[in-house]
Amino acid sequence: MKTFKRFFTVSLLAVFALGIVSCSDDDEGTTQVVEATDIVDIALASSDLSNLVLALQRADLVSALEAEGPFTVFAPTNAAFSAFLADNNFASVDDVPVDVLTQVLLNHVVSGENLSASLSTGYVSSLSTAGPGGSNLSLFIDTASGVSINGVAAVSLPDIEASNGVIHVVDAVIGLPNIVDHALANPDLSSLVDALTANGNTTFTTLLSDDSQDFTVFAPVNAAFADFTNPNGNELDNILSNHVLAGTAAFASGLSNSYVATAAQNTDGDALSLYINVDNSVTLNGTSTVAAADIVATNGVIHAVDAVIDIPTVVTFALADPTFAPLVTALTTATPGTDFATILSSETIYTVFAPTDAAFQALLDSNADWNEVGDIDESLLTSVLLHHVIEGNVRSGDLTDGINPPTLEGDAITINLPGTGDNIADVTDGAGNTGIGIIAVDVQAGNGVVHVLDAVLIPDTTN
Repeated sequence: MKTFKRFFTVSLLAVFALGIVSCSDDDEGTTQVVEATDIVDIALASSDLSNLVLALQRADLVSALEAEGPFTVFAPTNAAFSAFLADNNFASVDDVPVDVLTQVLLNHVVSGENLSASLSTGYVSSLSTAGPGGSNLSLFIDTASGVSINGVAAVSLPDIEASNGVIHVVDAVIGLPNIVDHALANPDLSSLVDALTANGNTTFTTLLSDDSQDFTVFAPVNAAFADFTNPNGNELDNILSNHVLAGTAAFASGLSNSYVATAAQNTDGDALSLYINVDNSVTLNGTSTVAAADIVATNGVIHAVDAVIDIPTVVTFALADPTFAPLVTALTTATPGTDFATILSSETIYTVFAPTDAAFQALLDSNADWNEVGDIDESLLTSVLLHHVIEGNVRSGDLTDGINPPTLEGDAITINLPGTGDNIADVTDGAGNTGIGIIAVDVQAGNGVVHVLDAVLIPDTTN
């Protein structure tokens, strides 16, 4: 009897079901054993995968799936291809643009040999490079009831083993998912979908289906929505917008400690800021942590998060950004007589000039009696802090050379443009100290804006 390199074992019944082979006795009455050929050979031998073969040939992917691999292929039946063609107004496979067909086919292929027993609910990367910047699209595998992919295709015949991988026959073509498609496919994002579409709202589905630009979505899981009570009564649409970055696909590997603009807005229409910190996992505004990163769609990337990101106040950023740790101490434990947290979290709009940790350290170094912020006289420190706050939402574009706004402490500060050296602007404080630099601008909260200083402003202590 002929010797074969590899034999079908577990998948023998599946091969019969596909109509690839039949079992018969040879001339000597011995049962024939079936050779496990490669993925393409199996598809060629199956009458129910003929449309898949035609598509592979048109996209010039035959040789790719004849390679060593191993690959896992979710193979659509002829009926699945017919439905796909009809749904997209194509008369035949030949009418599908080759570039589109190539990416659709590659979206059915995963590296490695993944038998059904090893599949679990979660995301894997397909070989399609239709994601932003040529990144690989994600596939959502759901094993809660059988095996489904991206919520659109179910495995009808699993574990057809080949010499270079395994085939799972599926009952639908797996299209190229955008962000909305991914959200719909994952049952743990159902609360997000409900919130996005409440009362027939199509704003978000229209926006996040747009392929003309990329998006980054920090998507709260169901448990996050269950825990969120909206304590400040903020508008839900604006809260949801605060989870969206428009115009960029921010993958986890490219994130850094930084502020980015979201699609949410303050009452003036200014984009709200989001503080990203990667010191220990990825956290957002100090309240929400990325639990599953880099779910790749055609028009961006999703990061599933464990908490809803509420509309920030200026206090939110102070608490979230470790650069402002001494400022937080000054605003809280070092000044118990003034409830700065409540003041700066109120609906009143403020502009805060926030000194960095290095700025506070320089202030401490200037007085031999000060080793920490708490050593500063509370009355003096309270005046100093109030000297960093002015009323109104004064963004960098609102600043003019020589502007002289009064602070809550009473003394005015003077801002000169342009700044010297690397400074965006120079500030003169109430005590007449000059050359204080505004080094970052427009950290936008819902109730005001923060500009970052490289030194602490001192009021006129003689008045």
